[in-house]
Amino acid sequence: MNSSRLFDWLALLALVAMFGSAFLLTKIAVQEIPPVMVVAGRIVIGAILLLVIAYSQGDRLSSLKPYWKLLLALALTGNCIPFFVITWGQQYVESSLAGILMAMMPLTTVVLAHFFVQGERITKNKVIGFLLGFAGVVILMQPELIVSSNMDWLYLSAMLIILLGAVSYAANSVIAHGLPKISLPLISAGVLLAASIVIVPLSLSQGFAWVPETSFSAIVSVILLGIFPSGLATIIYFRVIRHAGPAFLSQINYLIPVWAVLLGIVFGGEKLTVNAVIALVVILVGIAIAQKNRSARADSIYHD
Repeated sequence: MNSSRLFDWLALLALVAMFGSAFLLTKIAVQEIPPVMVVAGRIVIGAILLLVIAYSQGDRLSSLKPYWKLLLALALTGNCIPFFVITWGQQYVESSLAGILMAMMPLTTVVLAHFFVQGERITKNKVIGFLLGFAGVVILMQPELIVSSNMDWLYLSAMLIILLGAVSYAANSVIAHGLPKISLPLISAGVLLAASIVIVPLSLSQGFAWVPETSFSAIVSVILLGIFPSGLATIIYFRVIRHAGPAFLSQINYLIPVWAVLLGIVFGGEKLTVNAVIALVVILVGIAIAQKNRSARADSIYHD
């Protein structure tokens, strides 16, 4: 394995670690900090970090003026909406289950891409993959779908709301096809800056009564969320796409939910049910089928 390919794999594993760890960090933070404050904190920290990086390489925000509508759309679908719904849902749902639910993102993307991305048509494999993913979600939620007097509607609602986060991320990936060919750190900084402008005023409505009782671990969790999955991961993500191609990056779809589950069990003290294991396997098989025969085409599109 040459050094360039080794770097690609290290970058991919770094993305898995950062994105997959976000679920556990969010679970820790949201136990003591209001969800909207967790979201605002990670977005603002990520924005500051990316702005420093962008400015250090000579980029200026004025270059983004023509693209403010696109940046706002990316900020809403890739940051504000998914961060908030996932964070809110994790008040009631284990981080491992949130990671499994988010595995529906690539399967939802293939459906949206059929309608909004030229050349991305629905195929038999994609339909089968999506249906398997949907079946996996039903299996995961099955204990809560049995209507009874003891039915936990809040828990079920939280899972459905987290699933909305996957749909929002899928929409974001479709919108991202329209990214201008300019500095990626600058675009990333612009998106998080737009997200900050939207989310900070909303977060201030929560007040600060929670601050005195907030533990060090909760504050550190928000800081880590801002630095890694919200900030540095964005640059690494685009770097991998440019250097190794989207087909190589697609492997992340299998690894992130598995990593989230392992962290939840090992560090979060969570227990994985039989339903959750079966659901994870079914969803991952669905992703594999949906992405079958896409590698060669994706590489050719990238290298052109």
